[in-house]
Amino acid sequence: MLNISGVQEGVVLDHIQAGMSMQIYHDLKLERLDCCVAIIKNARSNKMGKKDIIKVECPIDNLDLDILGFIDHNITVNIIQNDNIVEKRKLSLPKEIVNVIRCKNPRCITSIEQELDQIFVLTDSEKEIYRCKYCETKFKGKRKRIW
Repeated sequence: MLNISGVQEGVVLDHIQAGMSMQIYHDLKLERLDCCVAIIKNARSNKMGKKDIIKVECPIDNLDLDILGFIDHNITVNIIQNDNIVEKRKLSLPKEIVNVIRCKNPRCITSIEQELDQIFVLTDSEKEIYRCKYCETKFKGKRKRIW
């Protein structure tokens, strides 16, 4: 049995779809943080069969929860203080995402103006549809960061 010590102060990202932890590690830019990060892949889960878990010893403010909500809003965010879970946050689809995905429309202003932020707005929360703020092109593809 593998034993990973707990987090005294930080965040535990739980219920990550098995195999997605490295993608999330890069999307959240955890390699840039000067803190301890533990990635557990393919942990047993009664609910999911298999799941990944990421433990990060840093304040919650260092993580972009909008990116996390866009990738998978079923991930549970546990905030840890003094070795105890003090808060569980359920993610939701962000209403707007900035510089997470790119507009594929070659006629969009973002294709011409390279310094312009790539902004997508949630236009249909039931169908989970995002559209470019500038040209209203629908985002097609899996909800994972593509930069």
